[in-house]
Amino acid sequence: MNEMKKTVKAIELEFKSASSEALLSLIGAYETDTRASVLKLCQKYKKQIETQEKLKAEWADKLYFDETFSGDEKVLVGIDEVGRGPLAGPVVACAVVLPKDCQLLGVKDSKKIAEEKREALYDEIKAKALYIGVGIVEAPEIDEINILQATFKAMCLALSQIPEAVDVVLVDGDKLIKGVDTLQHAVIKGDDKSAAIAAASIIAKVTRDRMMKDYAQTYPHYDWESNKGYGSNAHYNGIRTYGITPLHRKSFLKNEGF
Repeated sequence: MNEMKKTVKAIELEFKSASSEALLSLIGAYETDTRASVLKLCQKYKKQIETQEKLKAEWADKLYFDETFSGDEKVLVGIDEVGRGPLAGPVVACAVVLPKDCQLLGVKDSKKIAEEKREALYDEIKAKALYIGVGIVEAPEIDEINILQATFKAMCLALSQIPEAVDVVLVDGDKLIKGVDTLQHAVIKGDDKSAAIAAASIIAKVTRDRMMKDYAQTYPHYDWESNKGYGSNAHYNGIRTYGITPLHRKSFLKNEGF
């Protein structure tokens, strides 16, 4: 069948069903088509290829960053946390060990990823990671030992769940974990640089977000399903109207009289 006689819908179905390798050939075959809708399809899939190549390059950079610390043999763990700033709920840390040849395109700082995409990446990381550990410290203990120590404790709990001997730990931020004897490196903005830290960032955030949505079912007056325990107007209005819950951090609410 002459390519020019194919309907636009038929051509669109070709593009949709084509493998990544076949897309370039299809674009080459149809970019001389005079129909604007076909040329628009070519441009759309060119952009898709460019985006995919960019993601591959970004992920390769993250893997290379980790390899500069681990080499070919060492077991490297990336650690990140979420929830240091909220008025309610836990601080959650995650430790992740990835295979050397792991591919997780689009994995980066969890705050820069839309929720739906983050959920999909969470499942992909869970499927591909060698080991994942999660540490959770709830609000009463945060009040008791302060948020920095609670963060360190959550990280230690996460690290303790890695069953293999660890050679090097990459920690997001500018502080090393107290009480950990393993070789550590603090990596500022590590979730944008390290593959393992970026993966840990996503697991930690999705874990905590799901917890806050569950907590919102028990305590429905604070909009936790949206603000995840952070200090939004709706959250403060809930506190002033209904008081605090056992999940609130009193040490964060001294200005509110708690």
